[in-house]
Amino acid sequence: MADRIAIASDHAAIEMKAQLAEHLRAAGHDVLDLGPASADSVDYPDFGYKLAEAISSGAATKGVALCGSGIGISIAVNRHPACRCALVSDGLAARLAREHNDANVIAMGARLIGIETARDCLDQFLSADFGGGRHQRRIDKLSNPAFAKESA
Repeated sequence: MADRIAIASDHAAIEMKAQLAEHLRAAGHDVLDLGPASADSVDYPDFGYKLAEAISSGAATKGVALCGSGIGISIAVNRHPACRCALVSDGLAARLAREHNDANVIAMGARLIGIETARDCLDQFLSADFGGGRHQRRIDKLSNPAFAKESA
């Protein structure tokens, strides 16, 4: 069964959001489009927080966060402890974000990468699985800073 994928952007990435949502639907995924609905100026933190809430509540299993650079919205998503959002700009980074970092959200910059690269990033991200093993210890430290201090 395909994942339910939440997708959100700011005004700078509205066109990329629409194209990636269609790409996801064509691949059989259920898409939760969190907005915005128009190209009117909006604040990326509002949509990053909406996406983080969708992940943390279980409304979606993975997410795609988009803004002009991808930086601002990735910071907003990562404010939520249930989210591990990786800013990616190529397919390898997207795959490794899942395999090594158990990322549940990827962020991309619509002003920095083209739609074909964005589709590749999304496909690589969704097709990869978390590798576990030595990487799990590191993920545990991300989730529990006290554990990281104890083992340092």
